[in-house]
Amino acid sequence: MSHSPKAFEFDVEGMSCASCVGRVERALQKVEGVEQANVNLATERAYVQLSPQTQLNAEQLIQVIEKAGYQAKIVQKTKQPEQNHNVVGKREQEASTLYREFLIAVVLALPVFILEMGGHLIPAFHHWIAQHIGTQNSWYIQFVLATLVLIFAGRRFYQLGIPALLRATPDMNSLVAVGTLAAYSYSVIATFFPKILPQQSLVVYFESSVVIIALILLGRYLEAKAKGRTTQAIQHLIALQPHIAHRKEGEIFQDVAIKDLQSNDIVLIKPGEKIPTDGMVIEGSSHVDESMMTGEPIAVTKKRHDRVIGGTVNLQGSLIVQTTAVGEHTVLAQIIQMVEQAQGAKLPIQTMVDKITLWFVPAVMLLAFLTFITWLMIAPHTGLSLAVVNAVAVLIIACPCAMGLATPTSIMVGTGRAAELGVLFRQGHALQQLKDAKVIAFDKTGTLTIGQPQLTDFFTHDEHNHQRLLAYAASLESQSEHPIAHAVLHAAKVQNIALLPIQNFQAIVGSGIQAEIDGQRVSMGAVRFMQSLDLSVAHFATQAEQLAAQGKSPFYLAVNQQVVAILAISDPLKQDSFAAIRTLQQLGLKVAIISGDNTTTAQYIGKQLGIDIVIAEVLPEEKVQALVQLKQQYGVTAFVGDGINDAPALASADIGIAIGTGTDVAIETADVVLMSGSISGVVNAVAISQATIRNIKQNLFWAFAYNVALIPIAAGILYPFNGMLLSPMFAAGAMALSSVFVLSNALRLKRLRPTSDISHE
Repeated sequence: MSHSPKAFEFDVEGMSCASCVGRVERALQKVEGVEQANVNLATERAYVQLSPQTQLNAEQLIQVIEKAGYQAKIVQKTKQPEQNHNVVGKREQEASTLYREFLIAVVLALPVFILEMGGHLIPAFHHWIAQHIGTQNSWYIQFVLATLVLIFAGRRFYQLGIPALLRATPDMNSLVAVGTLAAYSYSVIATFFPKILPQQSLVVYFESSVVIIALILLGRYLEAKAKGRTTQAIQHLIALQPHIAHRKEGEIFQDVAIKDLQSNDIVLIKPGEKIPTDGMVIEGSSHVDESMMTGEPIAVTKKRHDRVIGGTVNLQGSLIVQTTAVGEHTVLAQIIQMVEQAQGAKLPIQTMVDKITLWFVPAVMLLAFLTFITWLMIAPHTGLSLAVVNAVAVLIIACPCAMGLATPTSIMVGTGRAAELGVLFRQGHALQQLKDAKVIAFDKTGTLTIGQPQLTDFFTHDEHNHQRLLAYAASLESQSEHPIAHAVLHAAKVQNIALLPIQNFQAIVGSGIQAEIDGQRVSMGAVRFMQSLDLSVAHFATQAEQLAAQGKSPFYLAVNQQVVAILAISDPLKQDSFAAIRTLQQLGLKVAIISGDNTTTAQYIGKQLGIDIVIAEVLPEEKVQALVQLKQQYGVTAFVGDGINDAPALASADIGIAIGTGTDVAIETADVVLMSGSISGVVNAVAISQATIRNIKQNLFWAFAYNVALIPIAAGILYPFNGMLLSPMFAAGAMALSSVFVLSNALRLKRLRPTSDISHE
């Protein structure tokens, strides 16, 4: 981390509902120098972005959060990814504390419930209590047990809720505290000071206060357990990293802790072991299971000079690997960071929810007060008792936990499941926007094709030496990173053609390359490049036409300003390209190719795959213009690419999707990264986006509809019609159930199937 970081991440404790999130965010956003504050209830974290000029530090921001009534501490990023995640331990500890408090509440509340409600349910039991214990003694026993419940099991609600109420920032804990204390206090007055109350209002509600606490603790416990399951995806990723590596020290390999590894160390990976960190194979060959990273089930062959990823499993042979990245710089660490950022993201849909929930708790307290006053006025004889019961029911049933959890839990589970399928959402907005995509545009090379072109044809003019010209082409391409270069070099290697020294190499991005070989100016590129050099390719027109018709890309070789050869490069289609494109079309999407390749080749590929729109012969900057046109014509547009020349298009598309086997630049500019080279990941990404947003809408509908429907019933609106009142106990049960429902619904996303099963999802 730099000396004056412009972004901080905090663990925030004490948040219990959506209104807490709104308060912490609002407190942070009021601070001068804070550009953006994003608080997440499900992860219990605050992400704060500062303006470049500000001198704000973490301690000042912590004070702001504490002034709002919550505890905060900065999340320290360490070099080892697993050290950044004590989330599971924290969740388990929270769940076990809640479970203990719930048991205490149940043990103490059960006798209270039996003593009070048993008499109402079974008249004979009521007479037995009156005869053997006495009604007043029964109330004394209930008072003692209820007091113990409030002090031990329910203490958390009063410690957090009452200070929040005094600060005029009530939260869910405040609602529970006010509701249970109202029922308890009324019962204490009825028990010890009966003359204060009218005779017909002499009843106790000890059982309501204790059962409410027990039920809400049960709901919180189930919530904590479910929240723990939402972070499982990150825990699975962390668990991938082994703890020990066999590092070469002198002539022998010694076991060392992963954290002690450094770049360029030499490590041995035995069969069946996990690869300790990113590296390059320098000796040996094996098959490596990369499914936990890429979602691809087929093991990948690894030999000398191949890259390996930390956390993947070496299946058969031994490998000796030179480490290239350790700690926070490994692919695994970056994946964990991406998943965590996506899980903490705030989608546009949540802004509306936050605005509503910020004012929700004060509105509920006002409603409860109006309920109390109304019942006092309309029922003067029994009004006080009914006023207390109905006001308490309104307070308890309206806790907005479900609203606060509706969006973030779905995001956490959805992005976690996506990571398990090899799809990483780097930007939160992409998760919401992808479901609205109308067009998916693909780059061709390395995206729809395997990205390993082969030199299939090499035609020269009669008087020129074939071997000599292939040597020129291969020598020129030896300085290039383009996939075509590998095809030409491979062909030269197969024919045992030696490379020649070159001078003044120059690469023109998206066009071609040139250099001096044997004192001659040698240029190579597509037709556009030859035209830019004022060179004629007319004498190769027939061959170019034939090759393009076969779906091959023609390139030209020029020596001393004369085009002397035409090369044909063919890049085989990926096996799953056809199925993935067909599935996207079944989902109602238009599919396009935007390629720098010549029109005939691109159209040939487009026809093979049944693609709707083919845009060819475009430079990298022209891909951006092509995307703008698609967006104007069809709507939200996603672009899928893998190369450096795709970076502008990935950045400018509504949603940029990078193939993870591509370049770092492409991955960095994308909103979504597919860890495997398979474009079936695009279908998975679309399906996950659709399923997650659908899940969020279900959760929000449940959370809001539940409150809209049940608050009036809790207030007693049905009483004049059918005599129905909602007991505070049932209100507490319903409130706990609403949170558990939202979490359970979100956890359904864990069952989302991969692409082969989702064509009609």
